Amino acid sequence: MTTTRNTPETTNGTNAEYAPEQSPRMRWAQHAPEVYKAMIRLDAAAGQGLEPRLRELVKIRASQINHCALCLDMHSKDALAAGESVERIIQLGAWEESRHFYTERELAALELTDAVTVLTDGFVPDEVYDKAAKHFDEEELAQLIAAIAVINAWNRFGVSTRAVPGHYTPGQYK
Repeated sequence: MTTTRNTPETTNGTNAEYAPEQSPRMRWAQHAPEVYKAMIRLDAAAGQGLEPRLRELVKIRASQINHCALCLDMHSKDALAAGESVERIIQLGAWEESRHFYTERELAALELTDAVTVLTDGFVPDEVYDKAAKHFDEEELAQLIAAIAVINAWNRFGVSTRAVPGHYTPGQYK
């Protein structure tokens, strides 16, 4: 089943036709409700002790790397609702070239997010871990690693089931 999204008016006054929206492969949460409930609890636990905007930046960055459209939609909206700027969200895909948009603490978290998310490049380098450890105490660092691991798990569910973005409203799953 496919559906068509609204056709917005473009700048020249004509309507743009979007490609049809694809259906998800499956609604995994309906078929594995206990796993879904456990993921919700794990996500809540992993987010404790980290500032909401930082947590959303980490979730967006991992979701960019993993190409999870649903999570990009969700966490960009949650970041905006938490007071994050559009500019910083847009620049996140090129954070290494846009370092001046982020604090040193955020940069350390983003670098750690990249390293933990892309484990095929090897282990998390000591210098990346050490940089994060300078900006986060051990409890915060443990929570940050947990938050990165959990968003990567969500991304795997979203990508493998082709979860459909565009329907999330901030706070919907809180």
